[in-house]
Amino acid sequence: MSPHVLVAEDDVLQAEVIRRYLERDGYRTTFVQDGQAALSAARRLRPDLVVLDVLMPTVDGFEVCRALRRESDVLILMLTARSSEDDMLRGLGLGADDYLGKPYSPRELMARTRTLLRRAGRTPVSDVQSVGDLAVNLTLRRVTVGDRVVDCTPGEFEMLAAMTAQPGRVFTRRQLLERVGGGDRSSGERTVDVHVRNLRTKIEQDPRRPAYLVTVFGVGYKLDPGRDRAP
Repeated sequence: MSPHVLVAEDDVLQAEVIRRYLERDGYRTTFVQDGQAALSAARRLRPDLVVLDVLMPTVDGFEVCRALRRESDVLILMLTARSSEDDMLRGLGLGADDYLGKPYSPRELMARTRTLLRRAGRTPVSDVQSVGDLAVNLTLRRVTVGDRVVDCTPGEFEMLAAMTAQPGRVFTRRQLLERVGGGDRSSGERTVDVHVRNLRTKIEQDPRRPAYLVTVFGVGYKLDPGRDRAP
């Protein structure tokens, strides 16, 4: 079963962004908006990880962390706008496993989540590869950009699956052709260009200025893992 992440965050919009990223990567999620609800949910549901905002109603995140650490060894990742060193040391001293100051990149939050769960031997069972808010679910054979499902042909899907598995790697047209089923080299490599052009119309905000599927002139294409693209 996929790891269960409990998120205690009173900012509804921020909580929704976190939910999208977590669920896209295959985690089960529960959300609460105050400290007392976080304690109750953690005791009842026994999640694998608690993502815990410090500034919450009823009971603040420091007190929630203190109480949880007395009772269990659940992983705790603390979030706060008060990113001073004293606050960080206080949170870690209370038993938090990691600490992230606001504002933060959702990609950084996900990286820390994966690292904590991997160290504890808990990883998602769903096979999802993602770059920014582009996600390729190998199990469901589904491509999404944010909340939008992208309809891909089998060749387009195989190409994206290969590239999201190795973001930043430059693939030659021949290498991509092998991923989508081979064929005559000259006509096949033109087919790769057609797949790229079609994919750009489906996944890029502006296909004429691609942010994901980038041409490396004289070589081929790469999937750019660069700047964050929050939903």
